[in-house]
Amino acid sequence: MRVRRGLSRSSSRPRGHSSTPWLYLAPALVVLGGLLVYPIYQLGLISFFQYTQAQVSGGEPTTFEGFGNYSALFSDSQFWQVLVATVLFAGACVVSTLAVGCALAVLLTRVRALPRLVLMLAALGAWATPAVTGSTVWLLLFDPDFGPVNRILGLGDHSWTYGRLSAFFLVLLEVVWCSFPFVMVTVYAGIRAVPSEVLEAAALDGASQWRIWRSILTPMLRPILTVVTIQSVIWDFKVFTQIYVMTNGGGIAGQNLVLNVYAYQQAFASSKYSLGSAIGVVMLLMLLAVTLVYLRLLRRQGEEL
Repeated sequence: MRVRRGLSRSSSRPRGHSSTPWLYLAPALVVLGGLLVYPIYQLGLISFFQYTQAQVSGGEPTTFEGFGNYSALFSDSQFWQVLVATVLFAGACVVSTLAVGCALAVLLTRVRALPRLVLMLAALGAWATPAVTGSTVWLLLFDPDFGPVNRILGLGDHSWTYGRLSAFFLVLLEVVWCSFPFVMVTVYAGIRAVPSEVLEAAALDGASQWRIWRSILTPMLRPILTVVTIQSVIWDFKVFTQIYVMTNGGGIAGQNLVLNVYAYQQAFASSKYSLGSAIGVVMLLMLLAVTLVYLRLLRRQGEEL
């Protein structure tokens, strides 16, 4: 009994200091603080001042506006139109990316080694392609005069970037093309970690592939799907390069504007840096809210993240 008590006492003692993990994380936290925290602080600070080209050049003093920039932003009807378009476009991109990525991840588990390798290399090539290069290539593919897509579909000189919906659809294809490899590789790794006995038992019970995915793989892969969903929401909500390059800065009369491009126009084209900063703060708060709400819903369902 004495030996057991001694063992229990010694085992209950902490073997390391609680501050040790923070010491290992300190270099990364310092770098993140310099690259993220300080720019966010400056972004929020500028949004509360009158900061235009006159203040940048020193011709006029910087004046404190409080919530004046936010009031002007929320009273602008174009901001709300762009906000609705951004939410709908980002939602379509997220759903499409997850659908394509998950479908190809399942396909990777069903094909042989050589086709799997070819598909993985092709997907990683799309992922590694710079956004400007990929956007230019897609514009050439759908060019009304020389693009092969119109010739194959028999559309003649149809311009995909002229109409609002067709331009958004074209950008969506490019966004999904450069985003699905992350989902595919991540979900494929998660599927490979699922015990094969579970999948074999479901197949022996007569479950279809769709039933196996919906009833077995999805619950087991929910933490991984949470990560790729949040990442896709963040990436697609702040799309800039594809919209700017493929619609020539936001489309005809700004019909294809999203919040990131709209903020760029306000900050740099119109030299309203404080208004552009306010748009950036609104986008940051919206993304934080979406992420926190999504994680809270998962916690209520009993998921450990």
